[in-house]
Amino acid sequence: MDLTCLPGTQAPRVTIVGAGNVGSTLGQRIVEKNIADVVLLDIQAGRPQGLALDLMEARGVEHHDRTIIGTADYADTQHSDVIVITAGLPRKPGMSRDDLLKVNAQIITEVTRQAIAQSPNAILVVVTNPLDVMTYLAWQSSGLPPERVVGMAGVLDAARFETFIALELKVSIANVHAMVLGGHGDLMVPLPRYSTVSGIPITELMDEGTIQQLVDRTRNGGAEIVSLMQAGSAYFAPASSASLMVESILFDRSRVLPAAAYLDGQYGLSDIFLGVPTCLSRQGVTKVLELDLSPDDAQALQTSAQAVRKSITMANALLKSQT
Repeated sequence: MDLTCLPGTQAPRVTIVGAGNVGSTLGQRIVEKNIADVVLLDIQAGRPQGLALDLMEARGVEHHDRTIIGTADYADTQHSDVIVITAGLPRKPGMSRDDLLKVNAQIITEVTRQAIAQSPNAILVVVTNPLDVMTYLAWQSSGLPPERVVGMAGVLDAARFETFIALELKVSIANVHAMVLGGHGDLMVPLPRYSTVSGIPITELMDEGTIQQLVDRTRNGGAEIVSLMQAGSAYFAPASSASLMVESILFDRSRVLPAAAYLDGQYGLSDIFLGVPTCLSRQGVTKVLELDLSPDDAQALQTSAQAVRKSITMANALLKSQT
């Protein structure tokens, strides 16, 4: 008796390059939400295979039908719809995102070329820090149109801002929506005027001093976790943020999400990846939304962009010196 009941159609496929805490947690999020099948790739022998088997064995409890395989061979990642890059050195106490520049620039360029060679039609989502710079390098290395490369930062930064707002006002997080622009670092630009509770701007709910405290905590959200953990960095919230982006892409939802996107004149900036509101769909970034910024916010965004551009120049110089 043949009991094969599952449909024979090809499920969406997501490759996650890097089976560290972020990558493995992201794999768990994707399969347990029934978003896609997952290929977990890592150079550490046995780790991706062991994690994949562990996650597959959880299917009996979680009751999903997605598959997840672990591998060190890029050939196993063929025909992926989305490639998420989490590979790279994580932050350590006292280390800024820019301190990661030298080692992660080399990693990103190498893994991007190998992954895209197997899945040339994929959408590329970059998670590795320093995020905006690594997204630019991944785009350079991939040969993809810029709309098919996007960096995960704004979703995470906005989620942190939303969390702090909800805790301060003692309201449900479901009613809080925040917007954060700029580079994923100390110079990010949280926008209180565009951050609301059930449509009410937080500028009408909190005094300026309280808002500034929440803004500062958001800007240092990653560093605060690194300081507390001592031997690691955030991975639950980053994985959830990347999962949301993958879901919007694969389900063609065109969600408006803050993300590191390529700018070609928007906000007066060009040839740079920076956190902005985007429409994210099956084609990648289909639109960058231009908000009406106050003079102070506009200047802060320019300052953030200058820092990112400086790091891009530095990273390209480092890569050139290594060739």
